[in-house]
This record gives sequence, structure tokens and C-alpha cells, in this order.
Amino acid sequence: MRAGRSLGRQFGWLWASYAVSAFGTRLAFGAFPLIAILVLHSGPTEVAVLAAAGLAVGAAVAVPLGPWMEFRRKRPVMVAMDLTRFAALMSVPVAFALGWLSFVQLLVVSVVVAAADITFTAAGGAYLKALVPPRDLLVANGRFEATNWTATVLGPPLGGAAIGLFGPVMTVVADAVSYLLSAVGIRAIGCREPRTVRTEAPPRLRAGDLLDGWRHILTHPVLRPLFFNTILVSSLIMATSPLLAVLMLGHLGFAPWQYGLAFAAPCLGGLVGARLAHRLVARFGRHRVMLTAGALRACWSLGLAFIRPGVAGLVLVIAVELGLITCMGVFNRVFATYRLDQTAPDRVARTLSAWSVTSKATIAAMTALWGLLAGLTSPRTAIAIAGLLILTTPLLLPRHDHVPRHERELARSHT
Repeated sequence: MRAGRSLGRQFGWLWASYAVSAFGTRLAFGAFPLIAILVLHSGPTEVAVLAAAGLAVGAAVAVPLGPWMEFRRKRPVMVAMDLTRFAALMSVPVAFALGWLSFVQLLVVSVVVAAADITFTAAGGAYLKALVPPRDLLVANGRFEATNWTATVLGPPLGGAAIGLFGPVMTVVADAVSYLLSAVGIRAIGCREPRTVRTEAPPRLRAGDLLDGWRHILTHPVLRPLFFNTILVSSLIMATSPLLAVLMLGHLGFAPWQYGLAFAAPCLGGLVGARLAHRLVARFGRHRVMLTAGALRACWSLGLAFIRPGVAGLVLVIAVELGLITCMGVFNRVFATYRLDQTAPDRVARTLSAWSVTSKATIAAMTALWGLLAGLTSPRTAIAIAGLLILTTPLLLPRHDHVPRHERELARSHT
């Protein structure tokens, strides 16, 4: 399993499509809140509603889309979601140019984009499992993970410069165009995709199908603890992000460029972690690496509660974020591969959709809850409480491995 091996032309198009949309998304990072504040003169409550409601309602809208697309070809679904995001985002600059832009439109667009994001991710995961042999999934996920962290390092600074030169609306245009280019790339893959065959139920979508993804996760001995672990860690990290902005930019007086540097530079650790993961797995085994990296990523967030003004505080944030993101780079690559291995081909889309829906909804709820907690106490106290809770999350990691079905069948074939 070599990280530099070629996975073929079809994977190359898929990877290129992911890369261009990832860079577009990172370039436009934070554009909607800035448009709400600078163009529509919205207050903090409206900005918070825009951030939370888009995720929560988008997740709810995406619930029936998982089982709906499970037994359809995934590539047309992915193209449709890219085109949906392109059309929704392009409506913003068009409305702005005509003087019709409103807060309600931003809210509707954020919901549509969130639902399309969840659906695309689920379809993309299922398509990747069908496109790449199981032995190459770790390499493929490593390339996606490295691309994601590279985009996170480069996108926001470039987006900030673009906003300064052209305004936040133009970064939305760039994001929209990136989805159009992604759709073109996915269309260019060109191979005929076999339709997933349903073996246990009639082809008509039933009400019970909406819960199949969660049913599979919650009855699986390894996916269940991983599900609770990853949802809790990601929601606690994301819930404190606005509080860190308030603490650093407001209370401690850091300049915006210092704040951007503190969270952009450590993303290089994600790139390093993604590249190290395959070597660690080859040496120590997949389950041990996932367990160790998952435990280590819980040890860093509490340090953010001790930020102080000045250079020492900036160095502390960079060090904490670098450690956290490096561990996440290793964990995310191994975890994404492990989750696909543990899920049968006719359940992948529903499982990934359920996972993503729960994650988005939980992040929205926790962001609102931690905002309330910070209002009752202080941002520093709320960050410390989140850090203490994250320290408990390794208890939710699976202690025992579970050999995927295809590996059991391979082992039996050699006996």
C-alpha cells in the first residue's frame, strides 16, 4: 500500500473535482456572515441564526435524500448536487446586483447548500467505495484528507484578500463556479456506474427507510461508539469556534491577521498527519492507530482556555491547534476508511447521510448552547468546559477491532 501509487484516471477526475470545490469553499469561508453584517447590516442574533439554522434545517431536509439515492447511480446525484449548489449560490450575487438581496434569501441558500453538501458527501463516499478497491481506500482517503487541509491552509487567507479587494459577494461567485467545475469533472469520469441492487426490500421508498442509516450505525459494535465519539468531538470543537473569535478579537485584542494566522498555519499539521497515516497503519495496524490518534486528539482543546494577550498567547493557540489538527489528520484518514470497510455497499449512502445529518444538527445545537453558556459565564469558561468534556471522549472509542466482511471472506478463501 504505497501512498504515491496511481489509482487510475477515473479516481483522478474524482479527486480533481473534490479539490476544486474544496478550495472554492475555503475561499468563501465566512462570506455569508460578512454579507449579513456588511451588506444587510444584520445584528449578532441574526448572524447566529444564519449559522445555526442553515446547518439544522439543511440536515433535516437531507434526511430523506439518503435512502432515496441509495439504490440510484451516485455520479448523477453528485452532479445534481453540484449544480444545485452552483445555482443556489449564484442567486446571491444576482440578487445583490439587482438590489433584491435579503436575509431570508441568505438563510434559504444556506439551507439548500447544507442539504446538498450532506447528500453529495454521502453519494461521494458510496461512489468511492465502488470505484476504489478496498486495499486502496486508505490511500484514496489520504489524498482527500491532504487536499482538505491544504485548502484550509490556503483558502481563507486568499479569500480574506479577495474580500478586501472585491467584497464578500465575489467570493461567493468563486465558490459557485467551483461547484460548476466539480460537476464537469465528475461528468468527465465517464465510466458506466452499476446501480446498487436492493436485496432485502422492495425498490419503493418506505417511511422506515429514513431510519435505516441510523439503525445500521446504532446496531454495529464498532460504528456505534465511533459515531458518538466523532459527533461529540466535532460538535464541541465547532461550538467553541465563535467563542474563540470573541475571546481573541474582542477581549484579548488580537488583530484579525493574527487570528487568521493562528488557525491557518496549524492546518499544515493536518497535511502531515494525512501523509503519515498510511505508514503508521502499515507498522502498527489500523485499529491501534485509530484508537491512539482518536485519544490524542482529545488532549489539546483545554489548552485554549489559557490564552493570554500578546505573542505568548498567539504561540499557545498555534501549538494547541497544531497538535489537535495533526492528530485529526491521522484519525480522519483512518476513520473514513474504516467506516467504509464496515458498511456494506447497499448501505453506504444511508449510513453516511445519517452520520452527516446528525453531525450537522448536533453542531448547530451545540453552537447555540455554548453561545448561551458563554453569555451566562464567559467565553473562556465555556471553552474550558468544552475542553474538559472532550477529555472524556476517548472512553467512547471502540476497544476491539471488527474484521470487515470482505476480509473474512478473503481469509476463508485462503484456508
